[in-house]
Order: sequence, then C-alpha cells, then structure tokens
Amino acid sequence: MNTDPRTTLSSSPMSRLQIIAVAITIGLNALDGFDVLSISFASPGIAGEWGIDRAALGIVLSMELIGMAIGSIVLGGVADKLGRRPTMLACLTIMTAGMFMATSVKGIVDLCAWRLFTGFGIGGLLAAINAVAAEYSNARRRNLCVALMAGGYPVGAVVGGLIVVQLLKVHDWRSVFYLGAFLTACFIPLVWFCVPESVHWLAQKQPAGALEKISRTLRRMGHAAITALPDIAHDVRRRSIGDIFAPGLVLITVLATAGYFFHIITFYFILKWVPKIVVDMGFAPSSAGSVLVWANVGGITGSVVLALLSQRIGVKPLVIVVLLASTVMVTIFGHSPPNLQTLSFLCLVAGFFTNAGVVGIYAILAQAFPTHVRAFGTGFAIGVGRGGSALAPIVAGFLFKAGYSLPTVATIMACGSLLAAVAFMMLKIRPDQPIVAGSQSQNALNGKPAAT
Repeated sequence: MNTDPRTTLSSSPMSRLQIIAVAITIGLNALDGFDVLSISFASPGIAGEWGIDRAALGIVLSMELIGMAIGSIVLGGVADKLGRRPTMLACLTIMTAGMFMATSVKGIVDLCAWRLFTGFGIGGLLAAINAVAAEYSNARRRNLCVALMAGGYPVGAVVGGLIVVQLLKVHDWRSVFYLGAFLTACFIPLVWFCVPESVHWLAQKQPAGALEKISRTLRRMGHAAITALPDIAHDVRRRSIGDIFAPGLVLITVLATAGYFFHIITFYFILKWVPKIVVDMGFAPSSAGSVLVWANVGGITGSVVLALLSQRIGVKPLVIVVLLASTVMVTIFGHSPPNLQTLSFLCLVAGFFTNAGVVGIYAILAQAFPTHVRAFGTGFAIGVGRGGSALAPIVAGFLFKAGYSLPTVATIMACGSLLAAVAFMMLKIRPDQPIVAGSQSQNALNGKPAAT
C-alpha cells in the first residue's frame, strides 16, 4: 500500500536527519539575534570614524528592520512557490554578501543600502525556517521544534555579543561584519547537504522530480520509498499564496499578524529602552549593559521552558498565559525602584515572558497556516510585525518626551502583550492535514470543519 509521506513523517519518531535539520534552523535563527546585536556594538565605532550624529545613526540602525519586513513578505511567498531549500540558500547568500560588503563602505548611504540588503535576506530566512522546523518535525514534537527554533534568537544575541566584545578590543567595527559574513557562509554547505527540500512542500506542490526527491529523503530518514505521489485534488493544485487573504484564512491572517505586531511592541520596548532607563536612574552605562544581558538570559530560559511545556500543554492557551504574564511583568518593571539588583531581576523575568511569547507565537503561526501558504503567512505576519519593532522605541520616546513617567510609559507599552493575548483568544487553529482528492480534510484548509 502506498502511504502518504506526510502522514508517515507526522506519525513516526523523528530521524537523525530531521533532528539535524531542526538544529540547523535553530542556528539560522541565532544569526538573526547575532546580527541585531552586532550592529549595535559596531555603531559607536561607525559614529566615531565618520563623525555622524545620533539621528543619522538611527537611520542606519533602522535599515535592517525595514529590509527584514520586506524580505519576510516577499521571500516568504517565494518559499511557498519555489521551495524552502532554494529560498534558504538564496537568503544565506544575500546575507553573506551584505555583511561582507558592509566592511567596504565609505559612507552612510552605502552602509544603509547594504544593511537594507542584509535585512532583506534575514527576513526571508525567518519565514522559510519557521516552515522547515514545522515540516521536518513529527506531530508530537512540532511545537517543541518550532519553539526551539525561535529560541535561537536570544542565544545568538548573547553568544554573539560576548564574541563581539572581545573582537572590538583588538579590531575595529568592520570585524563585526567579517565575523557575521563568515558565520553565515558556514551555514550554506550545512543547508545544502543536510536540509533536503521539505517533503510536505514536495507532496503538496509536486514539481518535476518530486517523487524521486521524496523517496530519496524518506530513505535518508529510514523510511521506505513511495511508488506514487499523493493524489492532490485539482482545486488544491490551483491554490496560491494569496489564499491567506481568502475567506477561509483571512481572519487567521489578520489575528495572527495583529497578535505578533502588538506583542513585538512590548518586546522591543524592553530590548531598546532598558539601557537608557537604567542610565537615567543614575547607573553607569556598563551597569545598564549588564541589566540588558539579564533580559536576554531570561529570554533564553523562557524559550526553553515554553518549548518543554508545549509538549504537555496546548500552545495557544500556553501563549495566552505567557502574554498576560508579560503584560504584568513589564508593568512591574516600570514601577521598579532605582536598585540595580531589583532591576536586573525584573528584567530577567520580563525577558523570560516577553521572549517566551515570541517563541510561542512562532509555534502558533506554524499551526495556523496550511502547507501551501505556511512560509508566506508566517512571512506576512513577521513582516508587518516588524513594524511594531520599529514603532516601539518611537512611541516610548514620544511618551517620555511628552512628560509621562516611567511607570505610566511602561504600563502603556505593556498593553501590547495584552492586546496580543486578546487577538490569540479569538484565533481558531485548525490542524493542517494531508489533502488528497476526495478527502474530508480538504474542508479543513477551506475554513470548514472536517466531516466526522
């Protein structure tokens, strides 16, 4: 009997190849965390060498976020149309080139262009690896794998930051981008040899050579080859990435995107404003940096804890609880007395819940969108959500400038997580089941419950 390969992978224990592929996605997401922090470390050297002011430097820092937003949406669609693997390889090539070329620039315009280019690749990579982590895992470990993938971000920020600090003691700011280019380039052969095209994508899209590719991958995973491709209904073959705006999925798209957008506002309020808040309380900049490190340590811990809990608790209710806790802890942080130990502890706990919330949302996105739009749906939510990352420091800055106190500003910014919790309370997740001609599961992706 010919078995649908998607069912085989979903119901079988994960093979070594699957575990390696998921581990690679964790490392790829860590590249994002490293890159975000590395530009912050490089910025003082850039400003000193070129004599640019804070306003101009702010533009440089924002270019990557803009590129990531565009790349998530555009290349997320490419990953659904042309495949996960070629998109990942193309994004890694873009990122390597962008980081390397940033070392050769002579002025702010050139640097902005290459940072925009690099961000474009990072955004597309984030959309693709979320789909890969979900599709390379089995049903039992899917939430765990996606959560661990998303948890790579703070790991990259902390480990990368420690390496960069040592580099800058000997070399100038360009060394940061040389390291980034080298690390990114190292992942290209890893993806080439260790991450075959997603079986789920091949079974759904069925491009030329799909049967041979699926069989080859199944054999590498220790499963029997298939003799024929799954019978895909004609209307399913005609589906496009634009389906995220179709009646069956548009509400999911709106709620998932809104939830990510609002929580990212709270998340980046902590990451971007903690150093300035601590310094304004009278502490040295070095102390402010240590407080931010504790926030990232909390983020790593939150990622791991949420990943483990997702094995026993449904990811949606788990994320809602985490988002509510994030609201409370960011508010409490704003009411903290000027005590370094207290601030560090509160940042640790706030980082725990804010980052756990981001990790959980990635897991929800992997569940909410079916295979044929998983990367584009995720990319759209991430791309629009990145607007929240750019908006967070701006809104908080205007609130402070308007004369509002830290407790008030923190309470307002914490409401982003609260609004996200409301959005996910309204979101209904339907399982992504294999779709075959004449099967009941076709209705699930059309927004209708499957017949029983």
